[in-house]
Amino acid sequence: MILRTPGGWSVRVRTRALAVGALCLLAALVFAVVAIGSGDYPMSPAAVVRTLAGYGSAADAFIVEQVRLPRVLTALLTGAALGLSGALFQSLVRNPLGSPDLLGFTQGAAAGALVAVVAGGGSVALMGGAVAGGVATGVLIYALSWRQGVHGYRLVLIGIGVAAILTGVNGYLLTRADIPDATRAVLWLTGSLNGRGWNDVVPLLVAVAVTVPPVVLGGGRGLRMLEMGDETAYALGVRVERLRLMLLAAAVLLASFAAGAAGPVSFVALTAPQLARRLTADPGPNLVASLCMGAALLTGADLAGQRIIPGHQLPVGVLTGVFGGGYLLWLLATQRRRGRI
Repeated sequence: MILRTPGGWSVRVRTRALAVGALCLLAALVFAVVAIGSGDYPMSPAAVVRTLAGYGSAADAFIVEQVRLPRVLTALLTGAALGLSGALFQSLVRNPLGSPDLLGFTQGAAAGALVAVVAGGGSVALMGGAVAGGVATGVLIYALSWRQGVHGYRLVLIGIGVAAILTGVNGYLLTRADIPDATRAVLWLTGSLNGRGWNDVVPLLVAVAVTVPPVVLGGGRGLRMLEMGDETAYALGVRVERLRLMLLAAAVLLASFAAGAAGPVSFVALTAPQLARRLTADPGPNLVASLCMGAALLTGADLAGQRIIPGHQLPVGVLTGVFGGGYLLWLLATQRRRGRI
């Protein structure tokens, strides 16, 4: 099925991929509604929907709009950004292990945020530091990977090396922070959505709104051609390095803003594209399905973190780390059996 936009762009949509994306989006919205209704002031799903539509009581409106909705929107947007970022990285490097948290970009964002924490900055400075650190790391890895073009395995190896260096730098920055700031930084490094407000939602929303449409509408076809090899893409008229640079920049920005909003949440960017690919049975990049899968995974993990231990909330990064780490081990074992590693 081919969809045509008013601007003249055409997008080929696979029915199964569209169905998987719609189901993942529906699951993310269901998790969001249940999460909004959870807490010391419980609300039924019907009351949540009624309040979101503007028909709730004053108390319900305050709880939903000022206390719980910003956290849920941060989870949805962060998961979507990580899912799309992971899909872009895995497609560009042609490796299922391609992920911003394994290639050093998340560690770069964390380094920038820690610099802001050590300097005594607030949440706005932390967001700015995370974005600046992620972008600077992206520029560094791209420059070090360049040799008549950027190729997947070279970028992966250099990214892993940069990640190791930045992990040591981040440990040193923690030792330089005051104890209250270090405590706040450790919670942020774990990946947490506690206390998120509208000042966290707005920058991430703007980044997603500006980045996602051109990537999904304008980059999907070229990305599918890149997966067939640079020579084939050249022969089909794709400006390979220009497209690769644009998509890498988009992936780095999405990962950096996601880290700034929720901390370096691990493994969502790795697992979401792989799960989307298995459900769609499509070897292509699956950008929309990965985006929706990421939103569902992170929103569901945050909801589980609030309920899995009664009376205690687990940071969302703990759950994504545990389950994502298990998935990584399974993926490595599968790749080894197939003789790919």
